Amino acid sequence: MTKEHKSMSWRPTYRSSKFRNVYGKVANREHCFEGIPITKNVHDNHFCAVNAKFLAIVTESAGGGSFVVIPVTQFGRIDPHYPKVCGHQGKVLDIKWNPFHDNIIASCSEDSSVRIWEVPDSGLRRNLTESVLELYGHSRRVGLIEWHPTTSGILFSAGYDYKILIWNLEIGEPVKMIDCHTDVILCMSFNKEGSLLATSCKDKKLRVIEPRSGKLLQEANFKNHKVNRVVFLGNMKRLLTTGVSRWNTRQIALWDQEDLSMPIIEEEIDGLSGLLFPFYDADTHMLYLAGKGDGNIRYYEITLEKPYLQYLMEFRSPAPQKGLGVMPKHGLDVGACEVFRFYKLVTLKGLIEPISMIVPRRSETYQEDIYPMTPGTEPALSADEWLSGINRGPVLMSLKEGYNRPNKLVFKAPVKEKKGGVVNGIDLLENVPPRTENELLRMFFRQQEELRRLKDELTQKDIKIRQLELELNNIRNNRNCYIFDSVS
Repeated sequence: MTKEHKSMSWRPTYRSSKFRNVYGKVANREHCFEGIPITKNVHDNHFCAVNAKFLAIVTESAGGGSFVVIPVTQFGRIDPHYPKVCGHQGKVLDIKWNPFHDNIIASCSEDSSVRIWEVPDSGLRRNLTESVLELYGHSRRVGLIEWHPTTSGILFSAGYDYKILIWNLEIGEPVKMIDCHTDVILCMSFNKEGSLLATSCKDKKLRVIEPRSGKLLQEANFKNHKVNRVVFLGNMKRLLTTGVSRWNTRQIALWDQEDLSMPIIEEEIDGLSGLLFPFYDADTHMLYLAGKGDGNIRYYEITLEKPYLQYLMEFRSPAPQKGLGVMPKHGLDVGACEVFRFYKLVTLKGLIEPISMIVPRRSETYQEDIYPMTPGTEPALSADEWLSGINRGPVLMSLKEGYNRPNKLVFKAPVKEKKGGVVNGIDLLENVPPRTENELLRMFFRQQEELRRLKDELTQKDIKIRQLELELNNIRNNRNCYIFDSVS
């Protein structure tokens, strides 16, 4: 066999892959966003969310938390006094756009609340301080939020109280609490139809959960691979995790979602310390790995047959990334054969840099093989349908047929009365933290009064106990005297 034949038989998938030459292209400086005071928070999130209309970035701000919302076409230097979304009392830890409504964004914060905001079509003209919904139920800060992938009005939030709450935004209340974690939840990922939830946790375990019942279906506690982040791989019935090996090198592992006893494969990446964020594109079966603090993005193709993970190439840049936002498919430039787009946060420069992943093609026509039907902007289910147990895959759309169609969905916030939110038999409003300084002071004085009352009650009970002990001693003494007199 010739050397050429050997090399072809050694790596046949390289020859057949249409993504082996995908390359990363950084936007020109005039198409970047500059002058944004990106948050310096060390929380391991992206602090960035993007859709076909808007780019949202968590910013550094004094007194409370805020983020900016900029139309994606408004490039260039951003005015230092540009309006912000600033209603949270604590730092904003995560932001996510509603997948079915481009103007609705959710945020969560150190103030233990989750808030839903509606951004006007034209963007912000002044600071937005009034949210459409304020959601209280966590007893500690909320570090993570995720929208359900196929259902309108269902939001998941994970707090430092080790709980995941499922919110039905049509009634503005939590409808389920998932309480099987023993430490802080680091990552949540849904399968394609949203019937399964995978989580990674600070206890280094990987879990697969049925979200409506809260039932723990699978749990992995594999000693050779400490899990940090997890992502479902579309319809492959596989999970991919990033983490660290027992030798503290960064690695990825591939799992069968129905059997987490052992990973299918593990692959070491490098010896760096930054957290590895995985991004999966189900349409192209491509996996992107970006390390926090790295400048590079590696990408792979995933298959169901060995070797499962085929390394393609690496995008390199000298500027370290703090986080990365990802443009939904319907916001990509199909004319340029763009299959993925990152928005990279470069903290030191206050810069947001779009990076397009492009398949090099000469033809100007629509490339059907790299743009299959993809999840669109219409929900497959209502909140009530999903909660009743119905599962349905995403409503697919073609990127060829006017992929910038306006969405007819209207978000209507419920009129909320102040009533107890009882989930799994627990009144969540008992744990609601104060929202303003005055509320905090009132709560402090109330607690001081309660402490004084309890101390007084304790003192009275101590006195009563001592009196009863004396009376008991007297009775005993009298009884002993009576017995002694009787005997003598």
